[in-house]
Amino acid sequence: MLDQTKKFTQNFLKKDLAEIRSGDTVRVYQKTKIGDQERIQEFEGVVLAKKHGKGISSTITVRKLISGVGVEKIFPLHSPTIEKIEIVRKGKTKKAKLYYLREAKGKKARLKSKDFFEKEETKEVKPVIEEK
Repeated sequence: MLDQTKKFTQNFLKKDLAEIRSGDTVRVYQKTKIGDQERIQEFEGVVLAKKHGKGISSTITVRKLISGVGVEKIFPLHSPTIEKIEIVRKGKTKKAKLYYLREAKGKKARLKSKDFFEKEETKEVKPVIEEK
């Protein structure tokens, strides 16, 4: 039974998802339909939690502040309404669930950032000295 479920849901999984962890600041592009028109709406915030593993039901909880009011949205990762998820900044955390950020204010609500861009490795070039 599980094999049949995996085979069926495998076609609907997105393959181009980045490695998202709690503490990351992400920008989620979600398709919304208003009347006949369809547009893409952005939502940028901190990932509080990632739930339900890597399967079809995996979700992320994203939180941001709008006019001093905290807004949280739960996004299913493999939903067809999610256009793309862009990682803006990596956060350094020690916990998997960051629910303490709901009550945190000011400097306590900040997360340390982690460098995630690949740094170019500089190779040392040794001068070749020819002996005569």
